[in-house]
Amino acid sequence: MSDYLLVHGGFGGGWVWNEVAERLTKAGHRVRVVDQLPSAGTDPGSLGDLSADADCVRRGLEKVDEPVVLVGHSYGGMVITELADHPKVHHSVYLTALWPQRGQSALTLMGDVFPISFVQRDDGTLQITDDFELAWAAFCDDVDQDSAQRMLSRFVLQSASSATAPSTAPDRTHPTTYMIAAEETDASVAAAANADFVVRLPAAHMVQLSRPDESAEALGRI
Repeated sequence: MSDYLLVHGGFGGGWVWNEVAERLTKAGHRVRVVDQLPSAGTDPGSLGDLSADADCVRRGLEKVDEPVVLVGHSYGGMVITELADHPKVHHSVYLTALWPQRGQSALTLMGDVFPISFVQRDDGTLQITDDFELAWAAFCDDVDQDSAQRMLSRFVLQSASSATAPSTAPDRTHPTTYMIAAEETDASVAAAANADFVVRLPAAHMVQLSRPDESAEALGRI
């Protein structure tokens, strides 16, 4: 049995892990979830950056007694990379996640241009586009329309500073697994080249929501 600490991606919250956490717990694993990274929320004036997110996860690691499998989804990959040398982490998992080299930002990895599914606001934040069809196609086109609407309605603001902050990417002290969402582009495949182990899941970007059984099963083998 393993201990897991699950980190959500941009615009999200710990709720994205509910079904996966339930399945891992049922299988006998110990699971902790980061409820809300400081960079995501509803109040533009209170949102943090990558450093604040890393500190949030670092505080979570300090609360555990045993080494954990640290899992980051999407932007969460930026965050878990900041903990690459943390003694409480014995394995990192990038779930269709950004994986920066030292000095790279999330924006760098996105080609220095925000995806058309993101909208830049004047208050220093990003939000998901109001164009439902576009957002559905970008994040979760492997779920039905009603499920996609419920999912996307829960997304919150994301600080633009979290996307532009460079990674410190300390030297890694533990092995890594990259989980590719098979319906995504070659970007995930390229990132996976750096991993010790690679897993392919038959899903779009929000794989933990559209394929919780497969996601939990794959994590449970680590």
